[in-house]
Amino acid sequence: MTVSTEQLASTATTVTSKTTPKRNFVEKESSEAAAFSTATAVKSKTTSTGTTYLSEESEGNRKSLKDYFDEAKDMIKADGAPPRWFSPLECGSHSPDSPLLLFLPGIDGVGVGLTRQHQRLGKIFDVWSLHIPVKDRTSFTGLVQLIERTIRSEHNHSPNKPIYLVGESLGACFALAVAARNPHIDLVLVLSNPATSFSMSVPQSTISLLEFIPGQMTLTLCHILSSMTGDPLKMAIDNVVKGISVPPTIQDLSTYLSVLADILPNETLLWKLELLKSASAYANARLHSVKAQTLILYSGKDQMMPSEEEGQRLSRELPNCQTRRFDDNGHFLLLEEGVDLVTIIKGAGYYRRGKCINYVSDFIPLTTTEFNKFCEEIRLRSDLTSPVMLSTLEDGKIVADLSGIPSEGPVLYVGYHNLLGLEAFPMVQQFMIQRNVLVRCVAHPMFFESKDGGLPDFEGNDTLRIVGGVPASAVNLYKLLSSKSHVMLHPGGMREALHRKGEEYKLFWPESSEFVRMSSTFGAKIIPFGAVGEDDIAQIVLDYNDQMRIPFLKSQIEEMNKRVVKLRTDITGEVANQPVHLPLPIPKIPGRFYYYFGKPIETKGRKQELRDRKKSQKLYLQVKGEVENCIAYLKEKRQNDPYRNILPRLIYQATHGFRAQVPTFEL
Repeated sequence: MTVSTEQLASTATTVTSKTTPKRNFVEKESSEAAAFSTATAVKSKTTSTGTTYLSEESEGNRKSLKDYFDEAKDMIKADGAPPRWFSPLECGSHSPDSPLLLFLPGIDGVGVGLTRQHQRLGKIFDVWSLHIPVKDRTSFTGLVQLIERTIRSEHNHSPNKPIYLVGESLGACFALAVAARNPHIDLVLVLSNPATSFSMSVPQSTISLLEFIPGQMTLTLCHILSSMTGDPLKMAIDNVVKGISVPPTIQDLSTYLSVLADILPNETLLWKLELLKSASAYANARLHSVKAQTLILYSGKDQMMPSEEEGQRLSRELPNCQTRRFDDNGHFLLLEEGVDLVTIIKGAGYYRRGKCINYVSDFIPLTTTEFNKFCEEIRLRSDLTSPVMLSTLEDGKIVADLSGIPSEGPVLYVGYHNLLGLEAFPMVQQFMIQRNVLVRCVAHPMFFESKDGGLPDFEGNDTLRIVGGVPASAVNLYKLLSSKSHVMLHPGGMREALHRKGEEYKLFWPESSEFVRMSSTFGAKIIPFGAVGEDDIAQIVLDYNDQMRIPFLKSQIEEMNKRVVKLRTDITGEVANQPVHLPLPIPKIPGRFYYYFGKPIETKGRKQELRDRKKSQKLYLQVKGEVENCIAYLKEKRQNDPYRNILPRLIYQATHGFRAQVPTFEL
């Protein structure tokens, strides 16, 4: 379901930009330099609770590859100056506590390789880019020392902030070298198609030809250009190389090739290739010294380097590393359409302003683009299950929408966890669409751990992080409620989500309260809810007990659980035993999901009362009883839903439109 800003009644971020015609950057020297004036004014609206809802980039200001070449053309004028830092004016809207991001360019050296990312990066980072003039011949070690001086100076100025190094190709080698030489500095590396694979690349094989056959320069530049413009234009560029006339729609390619020839004239291209050779060898020899948090982005269709194989190799070599694969992209990934570096960093859980990530204060609200992508990812699940949302008004009346949900927090939604947590994302989606409320899901810490601290990370976790998921802990729940957030909590946790056969809709809650007194501390409303439908879409054929009787699966489960963060280690009983495993379900003909949110339970003004353990326990049992009542209500009422099965729903949608809301039982 695609949602516009207006449909969500969200507060779209308004961006106005004014840049000087020939100078759209400010040179940077050190942390002591005066703060530059911002060229971008950002206005965002927040609710009275301080919660920022969906924000939106100004699509009209989104840049293209043409903008890269236009800006590069302006930057490469001979000035005789050494390599230096500059900050694009459009990156000037960040907050004072934003971390520093240093962009280390690829073979072009211009420093505008993030031009399509500047607008969003500038809101959460202090962005500096390295510019290496065309005629500069500073050695690799000289450039490493320049970067090193900067990060040491900035680290001394702000020792509690991380410094981000975004390196593209050659720049990734610089980043790895600097990280290896400065293990004591808190660095976060984001490496796009690292050139550490240079020895196996196409450019490496052409060095000798370029030295003896000058005519090969044009072919090499065309190959670089094809890597920048992507597969759809590759055939057209091949035609240029062969001297075949090209259609008017790609006339700009000749202009691009001309600018690229100015960026990489013969002598400079040879110098850069030798620089690549040195940088690759230097970085590879010191990988064992790199301890920094690292995110490697690699492309599946890189025509310049074997980036896919290299990304996988580096992930094995580096101890604190995650990777993200981009199947249909080329070497110059960050210049390609649809690649959003901020979303990538958020999804990997790599954005932080301090030594450790704060899942509340470091959270960046979704843009409508991100939310629409999220809706598209769960579209099949939503279409197949046609979720029914019921809520309760203050007078106790049940309504077939979410109008009974409070607009302002803090609110704690407490309920039952369906099989594999399948109910969570449709709930988040509908709350945003119907109420413009972002519900923060409290989830098991294993979904937020890298391979260094738990299970191997996988891209499926990115969605959870982007929509505001938070690792389960008392500290995080405290932070969420204190910030007046809407929070989804499942006291049964993993034990309910990975239940055994015949345990559908059975609550496995701790004996004593874990959330009542904390809710009363902040006056949070507690809303019990039930979610029913898992037995309509799947049936478990191999549960935990079955798998533990199979030696091979038993050893896998035991090994996996050695690496998972343990929860509730201070209690005993069924709920304390939450071994991680994957039940084997078989899908059924899809039924329907039903959600029922009970009447809000007010804790405001009851802080002193609920400090009493008995009264707190009484309210806890009341909430548990209400959740069970919600489940029982849905299980009974769905029997009268004429659209419970998928065939009647499909017929209704074929008649009324596939985006139409399918009716349900009478209330």
